[in-house]
Amino acid sequence: MSTKIVLSVSVLALMVGLGTIAPVLAQETEAAETGGEAQIVLPAITVSTVTKRPLRDMVLASGLIGAVEEVQVQPLIEGQPIETLQAEVGDVVTEGQVLATLSLSTLELQKSQFVASLESAKATIAQAEAQVLEAQSSADEAQRVNERTEKLREQGTASQAQADTAQSAAISATARVTVARQSLEAARAQLALAQAQLANVELQLQRTKVVAPVSGEIIQRNALVGGIATAAGQPMFVIVKEGALELRADVTEADLARIKAGQTVTIKAVGATETLTGQVHLVEPRIDTATRLGTARIRIDHPELVRSGMFAEANILAAEHEAVAVPVTAVGSGPDGASVMRISADGAVERVLVKTGIRDGGFVEIVEGLADGQVVVTKAGAFVRPGDKINPVPDTAATN
Repeated sequence: MSTKIVLSVSVLALMVGLGTIAPVLAQETEAAETGGEAQIVLPAITVSTVTKRPLRDMVLASGLIGAVEEVQVQPLIEGQPIETLQAEVGDVVTEGQVLATLSLSTLELQKSQFVASLESAKATIAQAEAQVLEAQSSADEAQRVNERTEKLREQGTASQAQADTAQSAAISATARVTVARQSLEAARAQLALAQAQLANVELQLQRTKVVAPVSGEIIQRNALVGGIATAAGQPMFVIVKEGALELRADVTEADLARIKAGQTVTIKAVGATETLTGQVHLVEPRIDTATRLGTARIRIDHPELVRSGMFAEANILAAEHEAVAVPVTAVGSGPDGASVMRISADGAVERVLVKTGIRDGGFVEIVEGLADGQVVVTKAGAFVRPGDKINPVPDTAATN
């Protein structure tokens, strides 16, 4: 039994030795036959071809939806009771449409008084005009008498006393004409005052109709029938001008400089069933010192699909163009900036500094450092160093 065990172990050892040495001998034989050294197996590394592709620079923001312009409707006259209301919250009104009416009683009484004052002023003017005519006639007669008396005095027929008396009468008559004319002017002034007062009360009567100053949708009503109309309190109505709504989106300080008026926006509002579109129409020139956020005001194309006060998220298209791009994973960073591992013509790896731009999804724009058609290592953190030679394996996912 012991002799058989020893023989079996010896045979097994011989077979293992032959299995281990055979490949080495085969390689040495192949190398000897080819006259060279054994071939070195290069590491397989995934690479990507630098290509041009359309890139979109998107800025994410969020905020609340509100009116582009809210118009507050206040009464134009004070202290009149509200008689009727002809509009409600949610109504779409046109410019000039009557929203409410105020009481006319007090103003109608004032109008009657001013009409009476106007007629009285007209009668006073008529009397004053008659007095002017009478005074003028008397003054003319006194002047003629004065002239005749003066001629008679020169001829010696009339005394000096008679001439002086005639002259004094002419002067007095002329003075009465001046007084009559001034009375006429005063009467005309009273007429103008009465006319102005009547026009004012008629204007107030027109203003008892509270009308919409602009077209739009009523979003608030504070007026109540029987209440006293006053501009000191809350507005009677609040109208969204033209029904235009906007998203006041909060934007980070770093992104604010990339946003400009006219850029297109896609908007997703909470509760909305579809994505909305819009356009940036104003970037506010200040940043909140507490939150360090700026505000972009985005006009919504279809405001009827949302409501004021809704929360919404916005994707602002800051830029869009075709540019040289590589996968984001191909770009590494270091003390000297961003870099990629480029494959040279002889298959060696070399580190190249690059300047990056827009990042869109899994790709990043290369502004400087690479050209279209060059090949880079897809993952910059792969186990390769500058000078290494690799077996490049195209990354079809990155190409697509």
